[in-house]
Amino acid sequence: MTPVDTARVAEALATDDDARARLQRRVLAVVVLGQVLGGAGLAAGITVGALLAQEMLGSDDLSGVPTALFTLGSALTAFLIGRITQRHGRRVGIGIGFTAGGVGAIGVVAAAATDSVALLFAALFVYGAGTATNLQARYAGTDLAAPAARGTAISAALVATTFGAVAGPNLVEPLGSLAGALGLPPLAGPFLLAAAAFLAAGTVLFALLRPDPFLVAAHLHRANPGVATTTGGATGPGVIVGATVMVLTQIAMIAIMTMTPVHMRAHGHGLGEIGLVIGIHVAAMFLPSLITGPLVDRLGRVPMAAAAGVVLLLAGLLAGLAPPDSMPLLVTALALLGLGWNLGLISGTALLVDATTPDNRARVQGTVDVLIALGGAGGGALSGVVVAGAGFPALALGGGVLALLLIPALFRARSSPSRAV
Repeated sequence: MTPVDTARVAEALATDDDARARLQRRVLAVVVLGQVLGGAGLAAGITVGALLAQEMLGSDDLSGVPTALFTLGSALTAFLIGRITQRHGRRVGIGIGFTAGGVGAIGVVAAAATDSVALLFAALFVYGAGTATNLQARYAGTDLAAPAARGTAISAALVATTFGAVAGPNLVEPLGSLAGALGLPPLAGPFLLAAAAFLAAGTVLFALLRPDPFLVAAHLHRANPGVATTTGGATGPGVIVGATVMVLTQIAMIAIMTMTPVHMRAHGHGLGEIGLVIGIHVAAMFLPSLITGPLVDRLGRVPMAAAAGVVLLLAGLLAGLAPPDSMPLLVTALALLGLGWNLGLISGTALLVDATTPDNRARVQGTVDVLIALGGAGGGALSGVVVAGAGFPALALGGGVLALLLIPALFRARSSPSRAV
């Protein structure tokens, strides 16, 4: 669709609320389809990335490196997607990001087949593009959403991720068998799924996300700049607080999640049990969005962000104190970990969208997602070192306490004039 066509669509929507609502529903439907596929792709790295590195390196000390690498890759991708989207729209940015993630997953399979650690690390970095793109896609649902419904729009994208992301960890064993039949290491199996899923997600969103919701929203804003509700631009309190909430919840979640499979395997749990725990964790990351998204709209961004800190503290306490052989307690701890992350991501994203306009929104979103990815990279890289030196309980307890630091930051949001804090 040409810029002229996009402008015509925007002109029509400016005076037709029903048409705008129909386009928003169509955008959400396309985003949902893409997120189902993208969710299946990101599950591979979460579930077996650390185990694959542990197997290839023969050491626990660097088993957090895969998470650090693909989160660093996601940081670069988030920055690039933000810039590309600001100029060319969501369709181009998201399409390129998912395609890069698929190429990275293929590289991981090749590295496992050739036992090349250097290729593994490089491929995991590129694979991170899919992770960043999966998160960036949540913004596409908010471009044309009314301010009072942004939390709900974010939740639609996250719920859709559930289906693929939960299926992925629970397919670890059959995918491992498939990889074995192909002469590949079993832990490479989930990355075969990731390659197909990311490439399919990129194709779907690039082909079907027309007209581009970001470009339409930009035209609407230029025609009537008073429509948007903001909190003061790219450096306003809404941006700072939203970024703080998302970064701290990401660090806490990534650190604990990364080392849970290693912790479980060290205490005799098999891949099936690990897949179950991580699958439930991933479900808790996304599925509660059906409720938490609307609650962010109704109760406000700040109360729900504070709830994220409390839930993450409970998750860290339970994971740290649970006996290693207790599946019910491990499942509960990882479910709470996912729920706390969900609360933080949706409330933080809504704060960020409220605080920006289409003139700077995609660029700011990309920059903030860089900080989120770097925070996750730091958490992932240090998690293995902490576990090797002080044990998994110390890591889990530390992550829970860290999440509470977001609560003091929320006091700043009270000075913001935004409607929904």
